[in-house]
Amino acid sequence: MTLYSRLRPLAFKLPAETAHELGKRTLRAAQSTWPTRTALSYAYRYDDPALEVDLFDTTFPNPVGVAAGFDKNAEVTHALAALGFGFVEIGTVTPYPQAGNDRPRLFRLREDEAMINRMGFNGQGMERVKSRLEADGTPDIPLGVNVGKMNTSSEREAIEDYRRVFDRLSPFADYVVVNVSCPNTPDEFDEGSPEHLRTIFETLEAENDRDVPILVKIGPDEPEESVFDLVDIVRAFDLDGIVATNTSTSREGLTSPRREEWGGLSGKPLEDRSTALIRSLADYTDGDLPIVGVGGVDSAESAYEKIRAGASLVQLYTGFVYEGPSTATRINRGLSDLLERDGFSSVEDAVGADLE
Repeated sequence: MTLYSRLRPLAFKLPAETAHELGKRTLRAAQSTWPTRTALSYAYRYDDPALEVDLFDTTFPNPVGVAAGFDKNAEVTHALAALGFGFVEIGTVTPYPQAGNDRPRLFRLREDEAMINRMGFNGQGMERVKSRLEADGTPDIPLGVNVGKMNTSSEREAIEDYRRVFDRLSPFADYVVVNVSCPNTPDEFDEGSPEHLRTIFETLEAENDRDVPILVKIGPDEPEESVFDLVDIVRAFDLDGIVATNTSTSREGLTSPRREEWGGLSGKPLEDRSTALIRSLADYTDGDLPIVGVGGVDSAESAYEKIRAGASLVQLYTGFVYEGPSTATRINRGLSDLLERDGFSSVEDAVGADLE
């Protein structure tokens, strides 16, 4: 039994958001000095050349990353790197500080190994994040920046929101993700409409002097035809990839008493749905458009399934909450074993293997 498995029942007695904040404070303390950061890295990092992924003009030491939402304000990127993750995606970052929705807004569904959140793009805003990245430096693993709009913005104002955050934070980013699929923000207009997406991509491409890779994050609830229409737009603008998927509004198959809370569902119930969508996307694009797979990743097997379905990288959040600080190490060690078992010399060789 690990230390975290002993502490988790105590942490789970606290409100979910309070426990999350306490966990981040602990990680912040752990990364604050070189000796503590080194000790954390020595205890948790796992290196295997077979796990390296060359993508977006950078090298990911392994394919297992932290999804947006966990470290919204870039407070613990160095600690997450020391825990063995191959990359970290901060955000969603908005132009200005935003309170988000009222608490409580984060709920554990322990019976379903899931969470529901309705955070509503709460965060400290781009200037605070920029100052922190300047002061702390970026981690020694690739950094993604997930950008979003203010909840009060009109369709026209939202375009400027994306542009402003991109302009401010892209110099720190190895890639940027445009988040137009969050179910927890006001539906003032259709964020996924082709016209809106085209305007976003045109605007960001005009700002992109450094050729920072740009991806778009899609949700799991759209009809497949709508997803393919979005992919066609992505390819038309020569964007660099897709993050699949965001949280879901579906409650199908849940057993937890908290299942009726409104918000975005994440965790184990999304595993099969997100993997199926990844497979469809990879098949539709002939494997030519990089995919970052998210949804229900909590083990080497669940990560490997997404990789074989067509994902070059995977991300987790809920699995990290349930499994604790050794999550990345355990998944990466397991991936090494699975690659060796199936005769793959690298993760890259296994990407899309089930499509062949």
